[in-house]
Amino acid sequence: MEKIADIIDSIAHEKGLDIKNVTEAIKTAFIKTAKKVLGEEKEFEAELNDKSKKIQVFQKVEVVADDDERAKEEPERYIALSEAKQIDPDVEVGDELRYPIEFAKLGRTAAMHLHNEIEYHIQRLIEQQLFEKYKNKEGTIISGTVTRVDEDENTYVEIDEVKGILPKRFRIKGEFFKPGDVLKAILRRVIIDRVYGIYLELSRTTPKFLEELLKLEVPEIKDGLVKVEKVARIPGERAKVAVSSQSPKIDPVGACVGVRGVRINAVSKELKGENIDCIEYSPIPEIFVARSLSPAIITSVKIEGDKAVVMLPPDQKSKAIGKNGINIRLASMLTGYEIELVEKGSAIESEKKEQSEPKITLQDLFKE
Repeated sequence: MEKIADIIDSIAHEKGLDIKNVTEAIKTAFIKTAKKVLGEEKEFEAELNDKSKKIQVFQKVEVVADDDERAKEEPERYIALSEAKQIDPDVEVGDELRYPIEFAKLGRTAAMHLHNEIEYHIQRLIEQQLFEKYKNKEGTIISGTVTRVDEDENTYVEIDEVKGILPKRFRIKGEFFKPGDVLKAILRRVIIDRVYGIYLELSRTTPKFLEELLKLEVPEIKDGLVKVEKVARIPGERAKVAVSSQSPKIDPVGACVGVRGVRINAVSKELKGENIDCIEYSPIPEIFVARSLSPAIITSVKIEGDKAVVMLPPDQKSKAIGKNGINIRLASMLTGYEIELVEKGSAIESEKKEQSEPKITLQDLFKE
C-alpha cells in the first residue's frame, strides 16, 4: 500500500485525532485483514516505513527446538531449528522468522476487508476520544437541540458531534419537549454501545442539576465565595439548598436569592417553577436541623444517633411538615437525620423530659 503515511496524516487532521493513534489503528486494520484472509491461527505484524511511506505486513514464525512438538502441531506459528537454519544460518531457538505479505496480490476480497477494518478502527478511535472528552464533563450542564421524542417519552437531543438521551425517569414531572427545543440537563454518564455507538445519558432531576444552575446564576458560587454544601430536591415541586459563605462580608442566602429574587427565580423557571428554599448551612447539627425546617420556628433540637427530636410550638407543626409532608421530607433528605416532631407542652414532651432527666434513688438521698 503506497503513500499510506499520507492517508494517516489526512485522517488525523480531518478527524482531529493523534497521528500516533491513527497509525496504530491502521496497523491493527492490516493485521486483522491478514488474519481474516490468510488464517486466524497465524501471527502477523505491521510496520510503517517513513521514507517510502509504505506499510508492510509480515507473518511471524517462532523458531523452536527440533524435538518441540509445536513445530509439527502448529506449523503456521512455529518452525524447527534445523529447518529455520536453511533459511537463515544465524538463527537461534527463540528467534522469529518473518515472511513479507504482498497485499496487492491478495485480491479484491482483501481490499474490501481492509477498507472495512480501517473504517471500523478509526470510528472506534473517534468514539474513544469523544468518550474521554465527555467523561470529563460528567456532572456538568450541557445543552442541545431536541430531535425527537419516542413513544416511551424518552427525549433525544443533538449535542455537537454526539447524541444525548433524556430518559423519561430523569425528566421533571409535567414537562414536555418537542423537536427544535433547546434543552439543558446534567450529563449523568457517557455510554458506548456496540449498536448505537457513543451517546450521553442526561438528567434534569438530580440535585446536581440544581447546584450547577445556581453556579451559572450566582457569580459568588462560581468564584468560590459562596459554597453549596447540600441540596435536596423533589423535582418539579420543591427543593432546599444549604449554602455557606467563605467571606464574612457576604450573605450566602442573599447572594443566591439575588435582588428581588431575580437569581433564584431564574433557576426556578428552568426547573418548571420548582420552589427553592435557600438556608445557611451550619456544621452544628442542631442548628442545621432547625434551619432546614424553615419556615417553621423551632424551640429546640436534640440529636439522638440518626434521629433529630425537634421541639416546636403547636402552631408551627403544620409549617414544619408542609403540604403532603414535603417540608419535613426535604429537611430529612438535606440533613441526613430522621426528624421527629414534638409539640411543646404535649404529653410526649413530658415523657421525653422524664427520659432525659436523671433519676434520684434512695441510695442517693443517704449519700453524704
